[in-house]
Amino acid sequence: MLANKLNIGDTIGIISPSAPIIEDLKEQFSKGLQVFRNMGFKVKLSKNVYANTLGYSATVDEKVEDINEMFADTEVKAIICSQGGQNSNAILPYIDYEIIKNNPKIIIGISDSTAILNAIYSKTGIITYHQNDVVWGLGRETSEKEINDFKLRLIDGKNGKIEHFTKWKCLKAGIIEGTLIGGNLSTLVKLLGTEYCPDFNNKILFLEDYADESPLDEIDSKINILRQYKVFEKIRGLWIGYYEKDTEIAKFEDVIMNNLKKYTFPILKCNDFGHNCENVVIPIGAKVKLHATNCEVEILEKTLN
Repeated sequence: MLANKLNIGDTIGIISPSAPIIEDLKEQFSKGLQVFRNMGFKVKLSKNVYANTLGYSATVDEKVEDINEMFADTEVKAIICSQGGQNSNAILPYIDYEIIKNNPKIIIGISDSTAILNAIYSKTGIITYHQNDVVWGLGRETSEKEINDFKLRLIDGKNGKIEHFTKWKCLKAGIIEGTLIGGNLSTLVKLLGTEYCPDFNNKILFLEDYADESPLDEIDSKINILRQYKVFEKIRGLWIGYYEKDTEIAKFEDVIMNNLKKYTFPILKCNDFGHNCENVVIPIGAKVKLHATNCEVEILEKTLN
């Protein structure tokens, strides 16, 4: 089941399933919305996009109303999350996955949106998309690379090799094919043991984390949670992204390699997805080839009609 490609002139819906857009972020949010308008899209804000009813977040009911209405709205052709946060997993039991199955659409997010993107894929089989959000992506600093990749994947509907914004690094050589899942490590851990967690068997997992909230000892802990859930016994390959507080003494990739010495699957490192960096479009649920030896990830199938 595939969503449709975007066409210039289409309407993009904006939702806030995680943190609220507080007053200090409204200018940045507006700047991000203008980027989509400048690309030729119409923008439609969800009813509760600015809601902060609880003082730290909109309510579950408000968030669920917005995501369900956006999928049901025939005018809206794609949905983008305004920003990340901490608690989007609270809405997962109340999303109407039948509405989503009957109205497959592009949905894009990053960080805390990892919960929604993977849950929708897990429950419906629809491919979802990991790329920068409105507030902290294009709203903070407009990236022509991100805009061009957005057009390539979501308007032109191209598959093939994923773009390189930076130099990539092979951590463990090998070539493997599998279905791509993942996103933010801290958020993905929240899904473990729930019905919203994707099946890890024969998957290629991509992972990043936000350094300001997850220091390396916390990364170590969460990688070990995945180990204890036997995730690394199941996956076929691993692709890791940007971590802002790498040092010469200790890096995100060091934590990965220290914990995964016994595993033989290929491991690839890049700085082209994650927090506070430019993000390529990554299709969650698409079949890809991870060629760690040549530092390549190739989308092998059509992801949009």
